[in-house]
Amino acid sequence: MIAWLGLGSNLGEPVAQVRDAITRLASVDGLEVVEVSGLYRTPPWGDEDQADFINAVVRIETLLAPLPLLTLLQTIENEMGRQRTDRRWGPRLIDIDLLLYGSQQFHSENLEIPHPRMHERAFVLLPICELDKTINIPGHGKAEQLLKRLDCSGIFRLDKDEIH
Repeated sequence: MIAWLGLGSNLGEPVAQVRDAITRLASVDGLEVVEVSGLYRTPPWGDEDQADFINAVVRIETLLAPLPLLTLLQTIENEMGRQRTDRRWGPRLIDIDLLLYGSQQFHSENLEIPHPRMHERAFVLLPICELDKTINIPGHGKAEQLLKRLDCSGIFRLDKDEIH
């Protein structure tokens, strides 16, 4: 199954954190990293009193069902030192969100697919559109059309010099 993941970090060395998460994903049996977007510097969303984020999107192919995939993503976050707090949308060492799982819609106590706010977030849709402008966000429409409705100011794709 093709799935899409959103990665973000704004603590420590965010570029290194996102790259480390991608490397960890690529080393998992039953999961293949198919394509990785560029890295984007983005202003914080929701809770604006914090440092800018580094964000990326990864397209994977996986044999894992949605809930085991979510568990894997949370395990990687925990292994990387993610501390969960009550501060919603607060600073984080690493965040790995399951955005899409094929064209499926899935709702459980712990997981909602598509990610419930991805269609409102330019920092998610911009890197998705870099990889596939025609992708459909179930229940919302094409990523490219959704992105046109959003404010992309303050979001910048990092140059190769800024990534190293």
